[in-house]
Amino acid sequence: MPNKQLPLFNDSIFPIANASSLAESGTFKDSKRSPIHSWFKYPAGYSNRFVADIINRFEIGAGHWIYDPFSGTGTTLICAKQFGINGYGVEAHSFVHWVASVKLFWDFDYTVLEVEINQLLDQAKAIVTSKSQHTSIDGIFPELIYKCYHPETLIDLYILREFIIKEVNITPIRELLKLALTDTLRTSSAAGTGWPYIAPNKNTGEKPPKNAVSIFSKTVKKMYEDLFYIGNTKYSSETHNILGDSRHRQTLEDHQIDLALTSPPYLNNYDYADRTRLETYFWEITQNWKDITEQFRSKLMVAATTQIVRKNFDVETALSLDVKAVNAWVYEYIQASVLELSKRRLNKGGKKDYDLMVALYVNDILAVLQETYRVLRPGGHFCLVIGDSAPYGVHIPTEKIIGELGLGIGFSEFKYEEFRTRGGKWKENPQRHSVPLREGVVILRK
Repeated sequence: MPNKQLPLFNDSIFPIANASSLAESGTFKDSKRSPIHSWFKYPAGYSNRFVADIINRFEIGAGHWIYDPFSGTGTTLICAKQFGINGYGVEAHSFVHWVASVKLFWDFDYTVLEVEINQLLDQAKAIVTSKSQHTSIDGIFPELIYKCYHPETLIDLYILREFIIKEVNITPIRELLKLALTDTLRTSSAAGTGWPYIAPNKNTGEKPPKNAVSIFSKTVKKMYEDLFYIGNTKYSSETHNILGDSRHRQTLEDHQIDLALTSPPYLNNYDYADRTRLETYFWEITQNWKDITEQFRSKLMVAATTQIVRKNFDVETALSLDVKAVNAWVYEYIQASVLELSKRRLNKGGKKDYDLMVALYVNDILAVLQETYRVLRPGGHFCLVIGDSAPYGVHIPTEKIIGELGLGIGFSEFKYEEFRTRGGKWKENPQRHSVPLREGVVILRK
């Protein structure tokens, strides 16, 4: 097998449509400002405006079906529901799936909901006021939680948590308040919001406490306003938010889907399981790295080295022969990249398992493409917002790999539209590779 990279596909065959106006389509910025979408700040999410644009572009409407194999916090499904379109989403991360489930429940009596919310907020404020001076939280949380908050703020957050769990009896309202408190966690922190990539120092009172009750109340009221604005309309469409694995066969029928639209994990070593460490620690869903691995990390498509146990794989055979059967060129390109990475890692301080990560990622994305192809109707489209990567400087043109695999399993057309270039802000980092990267949308037509 050659050590050097094989040449890329001929770009003239796959014209790139630069779309500067869509530069933020692969980011969460639009959703962070939009009703309901903004209820949980999820950097791994993507733009709800882009979803709406794609729905309009392919003339998807009432009676049609949209499928998102990586539905995350529900961006695609929420947009579909707003437009009265049937939606089917699959998400393997159970906490993120829960977030989407709460965001997708709009079946409230809004007059009653407003009264209930106001009463509960009054009760919550009174309970925090009466208990905050007499409540101890020693030994309740993992150490990370204590490092992220002023002690007074954390006590108030804990009292709010217990109030919601024990005193709110109406399940949909309890879940709504749980999500509001979840969103409050980062806003009320004294340590910033860049987890999991920072290690905050324990706050013993140097910074003033933040008013968790006030932040929580504002969040709840904003959520009610969003629901009243968007959810107070009855829709006849179906929405199915499934906790499952899109690499495997779903309950969807063959040819049921008119448009598949998603943003799969990027091949950039982003640990999606670790992204919710703060939240799952706070709710006592997890307590440590082992819990996170067992409950989340082990169930997700491979996209990070933290998911890999090296002794379980052989570098030479990690890339599935199924890839070769679908597209020999992709197999040779990725296999050469994997072997090159297996050499480069030995000279790197971290010795990260990028070689296995790349191989297993391609195996997984092929399985997703095959299942999506099955459920998509002839003439339907599969749109994937994706970025390429260059672990240890070895360029993996993810968009072209996905496109060629798509053609290999039967899609009739593949094109790529670029949103933006990436990686420029890391130019001064001596550990960073110098390979220019980009982000855009792969569009496959069945």
